[in-house]
Amino acid sequence: MRLIHTADWHLGQSFHGQERHAEHRAFLAWLLDTLVERQADALLVAGDIFDVVNPSLAAQGLLYDFIVDAHRRLPGLQIVLIAGNHDSGNRIELPAPLMRRLNTHALGRVYWRDDGDLDAERLLVPLTDAEGETRAWCLALPFLRPAEVTGAGLRADQGDNEDDDAPNDYVAGINRVHTRLIEAARARREPGQALVAMSHAHLHGAAVSEASERPIVIGGEESISAALFPDDIAYVALGHLHRAQQVGEDRIRYSGSPLPLDFSEVAYPHQVVEVLLDGEALATTEALPVPRPVAMHRVGPAPLERVLAELAALEDDPEQPRDRWPWLEVRVELEAPIPDLRARVESALEGKALRLLRLERRLPRVKGEDTPARIDLESLGPRKLFERTWADRWGEPPEADVLADFDRLCQDVLDGDEEVTS
Repeated sequence: MRLIHTADWHLGQSFHGQERHAEHRAFLAWLLDTLVERQADALLVAGDIFDVVNPSLAAQGLLYDFIVDAHRRLPGLQIVLIAGNHDSGNRIELPAPLMRRLNTHALGRVYWRDDGDLDAERLLVPLTDAEGETRAWCLALPFLRPAEVTGAGLRADQGDNEDDDAPNDYVAGINRVHTRLIEAARARREPGQALVAMSHAHLHGAAVSEASERPIVIGGEESISAALFPDDIAYVALGHLHRAQQVGEDRIRYSGSPLPLDFSEVAYPHQVVEVLLDGEALATTEALPVPRPVAMHRVGPAPLERVLAELAALEDDPEQPRDRWPWLEVRVELEAPIPDLRARVESALEGKALRLLRLERRLPRVKGEDTPARIDLESLGPRKLFERTWADRWGEPPEADVLADFDRLCQDVLDGDEEVTS
């Protein structure tokens, strides 16, 4: 059985104020051609399908057009989608009855029965081959928010020794849900059928992109152990982290984002993963590089004269349509402020088919200070800004429980934005 694993599409992303529909459309066209060429049996999309909980109509159209086209060209293809932390679980599930007619399963959140047990059956998706025979089970687990996995009702049925090593109730709840879902899958599988887990989560030891991965819920302390996925799970399809990587074993993988979501991710390998199953076991995995429809250039950090020389040397293609012009970030090291810096940079780019998105000024450090004289709030992020503000006010860094409260508040704000417009 042949699967394609991808994640973190972030459809509708606003890139420094610019929309990226052309890039996402090109990626989805390439992905569809790849599915046809490889004759895939299933496509697994491990969360963060959209960039925000309330995506634009254009972003939603990209997803639904892709699903319709995929069903038309590959009627037997199964698509399994889970919600990520950037997604609205309710929005992902809203068209689920219609999508099932297109062989697509959309899972946005977990549910608990009246007896306090996880409704695991709805998260188990049978994966069939070309003859319609079930060859594998997909354990489709969307991103778990604290309200879904914590609380007195859930702790009441916890054994005395369960999750003793978990650092907090939230992580214990995540661990418990994974464990129960795996138990339910084992009960459903028949000999010869593989188990494939799909989760949107942060695993211990995985490399994080600080610039573009939202510091959600306890700022990294929500990470879970790869040991949650026992050896009888043939493959673990992960989403959440943008750098493609395996975690400990070849069978446990982040596919990574198909496009760079920040200039800091330009050097990442962007790919999808082809997974071949042989009976209950993993046979092979292969990384399929995603063509980059729009180039991204970083110039500097360097003194202004060197930056201007590098800009003059950049190659461009004026014949390309504007939505394919490369994105550009310029970082200039300054000895003193230059009031007309932007004008000089834009003058160097005049007539070039390039789109300047970000101009960063790097001023010299003040003697005795460990931080730059100017702080870039966009790259700092809300959590680090809070830590700095707290330390300035109270003379010491915030403790772990304070940071946990702050991160939960951030999550409540994000979830509140979803409720207001839903």
